[in-house]
Amino acid sequence: MKNKPFVPQLVYIEPRALEYPLGVTLKKKFKDMGLEIRETTSHNQVRNIPGDTDFQKYRNAKSTLVIGVRKTLKFDSSKPSAEYAIPFATGCMGHCHYCYLQTTMGSKPYIRTYVNVEEILDQAQQYMEERAPQITRFEASCTSDIVGIDHLTHTLKHAIEYFGQSELGRLRFVTKFHHVDHLLDAKHNGRTRFRFSVNADYVIKYFEPGTSPLDLRIDAARKVAEAGYPLGFIVAPIYIHEGWQEGYRELFEKLDAALPQSARDDITFELIQHRFTKPAKRVIEKNYPKTKLEMNEEERRYKWGRYGIGKYIYSKEEEQALRESLESDIDTYFPNAKIEYFT
Repeated sequence: MKNKPFVPQLVYIEPRALEYPLGVTLKKKFKDMGLEIRETTSHNQVRNIPGDTDFQKYRNAKSTLVIGVRKTLKFDSSKPSAEYAIPFATGCMGHCHYCYLQTTMGSKPYIRTYVNVEEILDQAQQYMEERAPQITRFEASCTSDIVGIDHLTHTLKHAIEYFGQSELGRLRFVTKFHHVDHLLDAKHNGRTRFRFSVNADYVIKYFEPGTSPLDLRIDAARKVAEAGYPLGFIVAPIYIHEGWQEGYRELFEKLDAALPQSARDDITFELIQHRFTKPAKRVIEKNYPKTKLEMNEEERRYKWGRYGIGKYIYSKEEEQALRESLESDIDTYFPNAKIEYFT
C-alpha cells in the first residue's frame, strides 16, 4: 500500500513539450527535485527503460513519467458513465493485478502526462457545442489514475476549474489515491463528480499494491464531500472470495461511518463484476506471476464484447447473487444513492 504521493524515478521529455508553459514548468520542477531527465523523440516511443529482465523493465516503467504533447485530439466515446473520455494522462503507477490497462497499454506501461491542456479543453468545448443544449460528460480516468500524478502537474485542477465555468460540460474521474488536498479549494461549482474506487479488504490487500489503503481513500472521500464536490464510488472489480458478502458489507459500513450527512443525497455507485480476457490473462500472469487472482475460464461465462473481443464473467447465478447482495447493502446504508449501473 502506498501512503506517499508518487514521485517518478525517471522523467522523459518530448522536445515539443517545451513549447508549452506547462512543459517548461514541469522540466524545472523535476530538475529542482534532482530527478534524472532524458529526452525522447515521442511519448509513444520511449526506449531504454532500465532493467535486465522484462519484469524489471515493467516495474521501472511504472515509475517513469513521460511529458509529452497529445497529438490525437479526437476523444473516444466513453464508458457507461460519460459521453467522452478526455485524455490528460495515460498510464498509472498502481499495480492492480486485474487492471484492463495491462493489455491496452501493452508494451508501454510508463505514465504519460500531456502539456497541451488548453488544446484538449478547446476540443472538449467543441464537443459540448455540437451536443448543445444537452449536457456533455467527460471521463478523465479511462486510461490513467489522474489523481495519482496531479499533485505534480495540476492539470486536473485546471480542468476542474474550467468545467466549473462551463454551462454544458461536466467532468468526472475516479481514483484509488488519497492525495486530494490540492484539489479541495478548486472552484468546481458542483460540476465535477469526484469518484473513488473502493473494494472489500481482501481485494485491496491481494490485488491492489501501489495504491492508497482503503481507510485513506475513505478519509479523502470525506474531505471531498466536505469541499462540496458531488461524490461517487466505483466498486470494482466485485470479486467472489471466501466471505465476500461480509467483506462488501463491511466496506459499506465503513463508508457509512465516515461520510457526512450533507453528501448523502447525491452519491452515485457504479458496480462492475470481475472480468478478464484471454490476452489480459496472459499479460497479468507475466507481470504478476505470483498473483492469487482467479482466472479459470471453465468456471466463467463467456460474454461477447464490442470489437469482437469477448470476456469471461461470472455465471448468471453468481452474478445475480453479487448484484442482490451489493444493491441491498447500498439500499441499507445509502437509501438516497443512485446505482448508475451493474455490469
